[in-house]
This record gives sequence, structure tokens and C-alpha cells, in this order.
Amino acid sequence: MAHPHGWIDISVRVLTDDQGRVTGLHQTWQMDPFYSLVVFDELQRVDGATLDEGLDQLGGEIRNNLASQGYFTEARIDGERLPLKEVSEYTAMRRDNRLTFIFILPFASTPALSGSTLTYQVYDPTYYLEVVHKAEGDEPSDNALVLRDMPECELTIMPADPDPEKIMEASRLDADESGEPGLGRYFAETGQVVCP
Repeated sequence: MAHPHGWIDISVRVLTDDQGRVTGLHQTWQMDPFYSLVVFDELQRVDGATLDEGLDQLGGEIRNNLASQGYFTEARIDGERLPLKEVSEYTAMRRDNRLTFIFILPFASTPALSGSTLTYQVYDPTYYLEVVHKAEGDEPSDNALVLRDMPECELTIMPADPDPEKIMEASRLDADESGEPGLGRYFAETGQVVCP
């Protein structure tokens, strides 16, 4: 009965330009197997539509729903919040029998990564869905956070450390209840990129 009610495994590639400025986050979301099964079953019941056509339409719906929620993403450089631009590149597909949503989240400003610390969190504000980085065992997988062309930067995924009161608050929420705005932030992992 308690939150969360769905799970998303993510992997993130930090995007940069030729001058070493951060331009956005390329995110891959894999929905949990049960939710994926339900979605694929529903899409296959639509008369006259192929699964690919259904996934194309679903991708647009996911993108539009996320847009009103800031794409579930909060990014900062040296503690200053990075404004987000609208997502225009996205796709929904079936991968490993799981619904997978891939999109590029561009930043409205493109600060230099050198000498800076980039942090981000991806979370459902209501904590109905739990979003965690793709893992192998108890550790994030090697491709859970990637930055190409800047090998001097140190990449870390820091686990969430929610206050016990927030854990109790989430555990008391029924499926049809919403948590306080921003509840999901307390359960979010933090991706961090530190560049000398």
C-alpha cells in the first residue's frame, strides 16, 4: 500500500560541447517489469495500431506529462540551479521486455564544467515512482553515469539518505494519496560530476 508504487532504473550521460560546457543530460529510463507488461498488453489491444505506433504515441504522452513536472530532474552547477529547456528529442521503445523512455534534456545555459561541480537528481516529486540509477548488485552499474571526452572528471552516484520521519510519511501513503510536494527529493540519489 505504501509509496512508491512503481520503479524506474535510469542511466545518465552528461552532454558537453567542444568547449567543455555542459549542454544537457541524455537520460534512459527503464520502467519496472510489471508496469511494462501492463503497458505492452494495453498497446497490443488497440485496434489497427502496431506496437511501434503505440509506443510513438506513448512517448509523446510521457514527454508531455514530464514537461509539467520539470522532467523529474533538478540539476545544479556549483549549487546554482540550471534552467531547463523543452525536450524535443525522445523515444519510447521495448528493450529487454521493459518499457524504455530515452530523451535529451537540454539546459538553457551552458556553463563550463572545468573547475566546477555538476549535481543532479531525478525524482518523482510525489514519490509515487521511485527513480534510481541502474545497478549491478548493490552498486551503480558502470554506465549509470557517463561523461565522455573529459576523463579527468570524477563521477559519483551518492545514495539517498532520507530522514526516518520522511520514510514513515511515505510508508503511510495509500496508492490513491499524494505525498507533500517534493517528497520524492528526500529519496533521490544524487549524480555528481567534479571537474578540476
